[in-house]
Amino acid sequence: MALALQARAASLLASQRLARPIAGRRAVATKALELKSPPYPLDALEPHMSKETLDFHWGNHHRAYLDNMNKQIAGTPLEGKSLEEVVVASWNNGNPSPVFNNAAQVWNHTFFWESMKPNGGGAPTGALADAIARDFGSFDKFKDEFKAAGMTQFGSGWAWLNADKSGKLSISKTPNAVTPVVEGKTPILTVDVWEHAYYIDVRNRRPDYLTTFIEKLVNWDAVASRYAAAQQ
Repeated sequence: MALALQARAASLLASQRLARPIAGRRAVATKALELKSPPYPLDALEPHMSKETLDFHWGNHHRAYLDNMNKQIAGTPLEGKSLEEVVVASWNNGNPSPVFNNAAQVWNHTFFWESMKPNGGGAPTGALADAIARDFGSFDKFKDEFKAAGMTQFGSGWAWLNADKSGKLSISKTPNAVTPVVEGKTPILTVDVWEHAYYIDVRNRRPDYLTTFIEKLVNWDAVASRYAAAQQ
């Protein structure tokens, strides 16, 4: 009974959260949705993430998730809904329909591209930096915990930094396409740990990929904006 209530509560929280833009992002209508480009040229993350990886990851995997989702929702009540609404509805209280994997992966990947920038990395400043120090002890400890989440996610999945309404931060990891928004959380940073995210560049060296992501790629300005929006 407790688990059932928890699942229903999480679903309700997610529905409420996804009825509006998540962490400052506009809701995306799914009817005739087109593939959105990363917010930088595909070679702009080099040498830390190659153009070949972006071509393959965004141009093939992300595109396939989008194409499959659009086919699945065509002519159904989900057509014309926001992407966030499709994600929540297809999650189906933890019994995801076939639409969920594709819809959630479209959302996750768009969020991932927007979590990086050329000449990224470094350290956050301001309120976000203060919150990281408060909730993890130091920025170095945060980096260790975030990388550990990515390393210990068995197989495919994602590592996330989440913020609640009070500004408290937490780290989580999810398998496959699962996104924290269906658990009632508000993500502000993610890293993709599916092998296709890093295999071209570093083969099976996931630790190296995660270190490079944190040290060289994270767009802390975007994360800070999401952090502020999560508390509104």
